[in-house]
Amino acid sequence: MCGIAGIIYRDGPHAVGEDMKQMLQSMKHRGPDSTGYALYGTPSEAFRMRITLADTNTKRDFDFAERLVRRRAEVEGKLHAVGASVTEIDETTDYTSTFTFDYSGDLKTLADQVESVRDTQVLSLGHALEIVKDIGDAETVAAQYNLDKMHGTHAIGHVRMATESDVDIAGAHPYWAYPFSDIAVVHNGQLTNYFYWRRRLERSGHRFQSACDSEIIAVYLAERMSEGASLEDAMNQSMEELDGVFTYLCVTADSLGMAKDELAAKPLVLYESDDIIAVASEEIAIREVVPGEIETYDPFEGEVMVWTR
Repeated sequence: MCGIAGIIYRDGPHAVGEDMKQMLQSMKHRGPDSTGYALYGTPSEAFRMRITLADTNTKRDFDFAERLVRRRAEVEGKLHAVGASVTEIDETTDYTSTFTFDYSGDLKTLADQVESVRDTQVLSLGHALEIVKDIGDAETVAAQYNLDKMHGTHAIGHVRMATESDVDIAGAHPYWAYPFSDIAVVHNGQLTNYFYWRRRLERSGHRFQSACDSEIIAVYLAERMSEGASLEDAMNQSMEELDGVFTYLCVTADSLGMAKDELAAKPLVLYESDDIIAVASEEIAIREVVPGEIETYDPFEGEVMVWTR
């Protein structure tokens, strides 16, 4: 059992980090193992790339810190080698960093070069997207990464109870849609044709950070959109081609979408007003950010909905 949540503001930036933290913390009972956020701030011309240099479970031996310093420098060198001009490096924790840089080349080439550094993974890459995920509940992760200071226009999040993969950063949601800019997914459920789609997408040149079926959805949608489909069209195609019991949320630079499979076994509740759209596995999460009496409803089985700022 996991919990998912999404929010998009129609009236400009809000304290999206704080709001998403409150939504996710209210569903801690659905997943205490790890928490993740995909947050969209003010878009910039520069790229922002968040990476991990080691997993949070990695043993801290005597030269751990020194190894991370070397890996961080190696990542910077890889970026320069592909033509990126690094303007800022934010060392949020000892094992995660955010690089800001100007770049006009191929994102797959860049991401592959960065991930050629030992134990390094790209969590997110885009002009507005930042994915933050780690072990612990929503409050723990938000405090660790100072998310109360994060303002933005929309976000999705996930609380995880590990069932089919390890409790680590790689197994935590959201998933960035490698190698596409500003696309992320959270998911509650199971895909029964996971291996079919993993092999098919790997043959197309995609890589996967984990054995989690949710990552398939992110890359599937991004590939469809790269072929010219809109987010809504790509999500509708997924309902025809992805098998299983699932509900998922997808975000792009300017949109939030939700999809619920034909069996509708995984819960999702929706609230919509002129200023805000909020969706979550449970109504209690929506009430954390929408004060007063509200009316919510459950999307229909097999339904896809997309909202754009």
